[in-house]
Amino acid sequence: MVKHVTDAHRQIHQEDEPLPPCWMYSPAAAVVAVLGACLYGAPVVVKARNPEPLNYRPIIGVLAQENLPDDLSARGNSYIAACYVKYVESAGARVVPIRINLPEEEYVRIFNSINGLLLPGGDVDIETSQFSRVSKIFYSLALKANDEGDHFPIWGTCQGFQQMSVLTANKNLLTLTNTKAVALPLTLSKGAKSSRLFQSFPEDVMQSLSEQNITSNFHSWSLSLQNFSRNAKLKRFYKILSINTDGKVDFISTMEAYRYPFYAVQWHPEKSPFEWVDKPGMVHLGSAVRASFYTASFFISEAMKNFHNFSSAAEEDKALIYNFSPDYKGQGAIFIQNYYFD
Repeated sequence: MVKHVTDAHRQIHQEDEPLPPCWMYSPAAAVVAVLGACLYGAPVVVKARNPEPLNYRPIIGVLAQENLPDDLSARGNSYIAACYVKYVESAGARVVPIRINLPEEEYVRIFNSINGLLLPGGDVDIETSQFSRVSKIFYSLALKANDEGDHFPIWGTCQGFQQMSVLTANKNLLTLTNTKAVALPLTLSKGAKSSRLFQSFPEDVMQSLSEQNITSNFHSWSLSLQNFSRNAKLKRFYKILSINTDGKVDFISTMEAYRYPFYAVQWHPEKSPFEWVDKPGMVHLGSAVRASFYTASFFISEAMKNFHNFSSAAEEDKALIYNFSPDYKGQGAIFIQNYYFD
């Protein structure tokens, strides 16, 4: 195992924001009960609060992006790699593809019909592409919804991570790194294990993530720890959960928003179970597959807290990914299957 450790790794100066207590009862009722016990010798009886309702039929929107220039067998004008669909489905959710080049009012309708958004990896311009345009629309809608108490999660992987950083900072702060095809262990921050994302992960999964080369990295651009630390918007918005290094540049590899259910990984948890190109950076160890499962399960557990729905069963049926068939690209392709859209 190769793991670079630098001074920056030892000095992630980001204080964990204190979390509100997760009461299992009504605080007001508890006060009344305790006062009664003190004044009248009555027994303290505190009723447990009913568990929060969940949506056990969640639907995740996965955003399409412009076709890759070197994909000579591409159809239409956009695609979604099937691995992201399988990743979501493996954790108990369904998928609606979100196509590019639609009017904004259509994206508002879709937003109000789905329970979460996944921004996938890829290779488009995250400032001028249609992928970027649509990401910004959904990001703004999600901010407003969450501010109004409507829990709507966003998950960004690789390019999705980068896109989220640009949307939050309102500028591109990415740096070139030598991370095109390499598997790395995560250098976890001080508060990572108590984060929303990682707190329910089994200890052996966390140990594997921090000690084994099981996180697949296929990116040329990264959000450096230096650029993150110098940007007030990013520091206020995101909590660093892990960093990595290419030996020269320390970069953020996992983060979650403080006040919003927004999560981003620069690495690819979906590749270990669902992609099969034989090249450096691809990992199929059982520990990597387990880590993939727990990240997907966490994201879907967040989507289960949302209760958006389509206007009718017919509208839902028409929107689901089951209406499309993926193309098999071959085992030597970077994506083994792609969905294409007009």
